[in-house]
Amino acid sequence: MPPRPNQPHRPLPTMTADTLVIADFGPRGSRGLRGPRHPGGRGGPDGRGGPGGPRDRRGPRTPGPYRRLLATPGARAFTIGNLLARLPMGMLSVSAVVMIAGTRGSYALAGAVTAAGLGATAVVAPWIARLVDRYGQARIAVPATLLAALGSLALLLCVRLGAPAWTLFVSYAATATTPNLGGMSRARWAYLLDGDEKALHVANSFEQAADEACFMLGPVLAAFLCGTFFPEAGTLTGVTLLVTGALLFAAQRSTEPPPWTPPHPDPHPDPARTRSRPASPRTPLRTPALRPLLTICLAMGAVFGSMEVVTIGFADGQGHRAAAGVVLGLQAAGSCAAGLVYGAVQRNGSVEDRYVWCITAMTALLTLPLLAAALTGSLLVLACALLVAGMATAPTMVTGMTLVQRHTPPGRLNEGMTLAVTGLLGGIACGSAAGGWTVEHVSPVAGYGVPVTAAAAALMIALVTHRVTHRPAESSNRFT
Repeated sequence: MPPRPNQPHRPLPTMTADTLVIADFGPRGSRGLRGPRHPGGRGGPDGRGGPGGPRDRRGPRTPGPYRRLLATPGARAFTIGNLLARLPMGMLSVSAVVMIAGTRGSYALAGAVTAAGLGATAVVAPWIARLVDRYGQARIAVPATLLAALGSLALLLCVRLGAPAWTLFVSYAATATTPNLGGMSRARWAYLLDGDEKALHVANSFEQAADEACFMLGPVLAAFLCGTFFPEAGTLTGVTLLVTGALLFAAQRSTEPPPWTPPHPDPHPDPARTRSRPASPRTPLRTPALRPLLTICLAMGAVFGSMEVVTIGFADGQGHRAAAGVVLGLQAAGSCAAGLVYGAVQRNGSVEDRYVWCITAMTALLTLPLLAAALTGSLLVLACALLVAGMATAPTMVTGMTLVQRHTPPGRLNEGMTLAVTGLLGGIACGSAAGGWTVEHVSPVAGYGVPVTAAAAALMIALVTHRVTHRPAESSNRFT
């Protein structure tokens, strides 16, 4: 018989034939085989397993790639500031158009002012990026951002006070000093993750998705503020976000890449080595493997610029011009989602081969909006086609930026990425002009042939220069 409750639990020996059996009638948790029983239930305080319990078989859950990326020391702090400062990228130009057109009653003047600012950015941005590489992000980005903010505020005052038209051009041209905040964020990732290609791929995918999200949310926020409150509300909010985010970003000095410093002169120089090694890193424009990549960026920009103008023209022809922003937002949403997925999946093959395949997929998918517009004429079907077509954008841009980083000379990373952005801006201007001409002189449906043609041109350049871009990078360390 088992022992009574008030008696200690003792094993009970007994004999069965020639075998000695020791029976223990005590509680299961007291046997020492499974450890002490938790008072809350079976193996844990919640009755669902715990230390020593029957369900304690799974280890800790492995965090996802983006969670591991943001767990990098200092990463979350500079990312928050950078995202705040990048959101106005999609706000300020739309706010300027609404503000100028609403006050002066001329969309032509508004478009000319923003185009002039775009041209000034193409000239000034590489110079700002070169200073950032030479003297550091905080020393250059903060004053450059403040000057750009003053330009936006000057534009607001000139519009508000009815100043001459030429003052609008001068004021908006001052905003060209806005530093390439996305490029500086990518430079920080390259500095923190130097040598880890997988983590850098995830970082580039995250940054591209952030770009798409800013360009998707920025115009919507600007239109809401200008339409709900007053025409200057979008500009004021954009300037506030830009300055606040830039200051927060620049304050994170622990993750800032060190500026390039020239090597110390050799007291006994070798004339042969002195002639073969430059005293300073050469400009990225003189790098053979980088020039075709910048040309492809020009063609890519033509895709984006023409798609925007043609979609607005198509929606206007359908009597739904106000819905053009939502339709273009779906394209950006598809690109953002695809960029996040692309960063999380396992990659195969070389970066150069993936770049060609991404451009091929982009060219093929861009035929969907053309077919949707030509065969159905439905804005809803077109929106679905743009959503699918946008899924090739982010993977293509992520891979392209990876190649730009790889082939940019050491000490010129910000300048190299800014040149790529400048190529995109130049392509956007050319694509907008070509798309607008086609919509006006042919038809909006035919206008969708412009982005397909631009993507096909990018594909041809990538195929022809494939061997050039396969050349090894000059250095694995971008900051030496």
